Amino acid sequence: MKGFKEEIENNILPYWMEHMVDADYGGFYGRIDGQDRLDPMANKGVVMHARVLWTFSAAYRILGRNAYRQIAERAYLYLRDYFVDKMYGGVYWELDYQGRPVNRKKQTYAQGFALYAFSEYYRATGCTEALGYAKEQFYQIEKCKDNERGGYWEAFTEDWQPIADMRLSEKDQNEAKTMNTHLHILEPYTNLLRIWVDEDLVKAQTDLIFLFLDRIYSKSTGHLQLFFDEKWQVKGEAQSFGHDIEAAWLLLEAAEVLGDPELLQKVKAVVIHIGRAAVEGVLPDDSLAYERNNGHWDRERHWWVQAEAVVGFSYLGRLLDDWSYTEKAENIWSYIKSNLIDKERGEWYWSRLENGKVNDKEDKAGFWKCPYHNGRMCLEMIENFGIK
Repeated sequence: MKGFKEEIENNILPYWMEHMVDADYGGFYGRIDGQDRLDPMANKGVVMHARVLWTFSAAYRILGRNAYRQIAERAYLYLRDYFVDKMYGGVYWELDYQGRPVNRKKQTYAQGFALYAFSEYYRATGCTEALGYAKEQFYQIEKCKDNERGGYWEAFTEDWQPIADMRLSEKDQNEAKTMNTHLHILEPYTNLLRIWVDEDLVKAQTDLIFLFLDRIYSKSTGHLQLFFDEKWQVKGEAQSFGHDIEAAWLLLEAAEVLGDPELLQKVKAVVIHIGRAAVEGVLPDDSLAYERNNGHWDRERHWWVQAEAVVGFSYLGRLLDDWSYTEKAENIWSYIKSNLIDKERGEWYWSRLENGKVNDKEDKAGFWKCPYHNGRMCLEMIENFGIK
């Protein structure tokens, strides 16, 4: 495998630097559609802005180019000044194009990404203010806990009261707890532990890892269960191959950074099982399918699923010293280069449909389409596998 440094430096990051910077109202434009048409008046999402901040901070830390630091600073200041709720704490979900809040709900998933971004900006720049914001996000997320049954509630009103519609998106079930939110609390807690070893954080991360092992991971299938009610009863039968392979390496990373040898061994055994389950989604063209729900397959090849598969299978190959997993990562990287990278206009397509056609109905850049999954794939391969 090779070409990750070239991909992130010559394609992914330049696209965002050249096309998404909002010089009029600050931060970044809310959307470029699947046919590369800018919508300068699109609303701005906190998840996108946090992911831009994380990506450019990590790129500056690993690759060292000052231009990346400048974009990271832009993202940091916008997240701090516009998305952070100065009255009730946490971050808003959505602003209009001029930076005025249009959806003030507090999605726990979004709080996690703000923490991830602030902590990475501190890692990259040493900005102590950013570390302060990261700690504030941690304390806020811990207030979202179900102290009786464990785990974190999905969403709240602006002032942290219960809310009827807890869905992350229209595609999600309206359930009290989800795998996805817990995965994206695990991920920033790992990053925060790298820079702040705090007793409460260590306990919270330990509890969260055990929650994955005991509640979210299915011992019978190896897959992650996706939706739960308040009592942790599983709702639905969907299996998400992308989340399986992403969780495999994020769980391993979390346990390694936490540094509990006994827990790490338990996690390794589970990660191996999850990795084997994810292989079920590998298709004949070497890509990874989106999901399987009650026997029905969705074989759309989403950009983020393929990116996470490259990283996840690489980690499994190293963990098991098994070339077959590394080969899967290589094959999926080849699929990405041939099918998902837009060689004419830049960045990646949202997906290839099951029939092989480019999905140009979904965004090229926007609320959910960010430089985080594909950018992180490149940075992971460069930093942790030494592959450029």
